Amino acid sequence: MIRIAILLLLTAGPVAAESVMAVRAIRAGTVLTADDLGFVDTDAPDGFLDPRDIIGLEARVNLYPGRPIQTRDVGLPTVVQRNMIVPLVYRRGSLTITLDGRALSRAGTGEPVRVMNLSSRSTVTGVATATGSVVVN
Repeated sequence: MIRIAILLLLTAGPVAAESVMAVRAIRAGTVLTADDLGFVDTDAPDGFLDPRDIIGLEARVNLYPGRPIQTRDVGLPTVVQRNMIVPLVYRRGSLTITLDGRALSRAGTGEPVRVMNLSSRSTVTGVATATGSVVVN
C-alpha cells in the first residue's frame, strides 16, 4: 500500500504554484488594493501566495503586470519622506526632548530611519511613528 502511494506521488506531474502579481503597471509609492492584484502561474521563491498579505502595503518600486511581486518590492505605507522636517523625540523616564530633524530616508511606521538633528547637524537613527515623528533612544 505504501509503495503504491509513493509511486503515485512520483508519477504525478509537478504541482502548479501561483504567485501574486500586479494586473496593471503600478508606480512606486502607491498603496495596493485588491483591484491591483492577480495571480501568475509561477512559483517565485521570495513572492507572495495570498493577496491578503499585500493589500494595504505600499509599492517600493514600480510593479509591472505579469511579474510576481516579491517581499522586497512592497513595504509599510510611508509616513516619513526623505528630506521631510520631522519632530525628533528623545524619551528617558519622565524626560522628553523634542526638536526638529531632517529625514535622510523614507520609512513606514515602526521602520528605522536616519535623521539629521537640525540644531547640532549630527545624524541619529530612530523609529518612525504613525504620526510622522521619529523616536530616538
